[in-house]
Amino acid sequence: MDKLIEDYKKSMEKTLSSYKKYLLTVKTGRAHGAIFENLVVESYGQQMPINQVATISAPNSSTIVIQPWDESNLKNIEKAILKANLGFTPQNDGKVIKINIPAMTEEDRKKVVKLLKQEGERYKVTLRNNRKKINKSIKDMEKDKIISEDEARKAEKNIQKILDEYVDKLENITKSKEKEINSI
Repeated sequence: MDKLIEDYKKSMEKTLSSYKKYLLTVKTGRAHGAIFENLVVESYGQQMPINQVATISAPNSSTIVIQPWDESNLKNIEKAILKANLGFTPQNDGKVIKINIPAMTEEDRKKVVKLLKQEGERYKVTLRNNRKKINKSIKDMEKDKIISEDEARKAEKNIQKILDEYVDKLENITKSKEKEINSI
């Protein structure tokens, strides 16, 4: 039973970690290289993450500079940025790509916060699905007489408590990101 709960906590942590990683890619009106973290560039006939073909930096809060290690990749990086449809127009000067991050309007902030909340709900569903799986395992163990009915009820209460804890963490992270978006 302890192993089952430990695995459950690991799956919950993994979901929360995935959500935090997603939040790094959310536009906040401030320049940060994580926006491009999931960008894939064709380089030397292969699809590669952008961080394996270029250095991404943010010299100030409104500019991102992407400097490829091999200038022959400039066009491919530019194509990948445009194809990703992130809402940015890359400026290629032959050596680096500069991207100006426009200030977000109030309407943009509201859209981003709405999307953020929708994504937060999607991750909450994932957390609940994790609970559903473990509760099924507990029911099966009870049915197979591996654990008693009392142990099963106790475990289910413990599982619910863990779920509530992770949902609270997710909501707090979302509120913090929402505050960040609205304060810039």
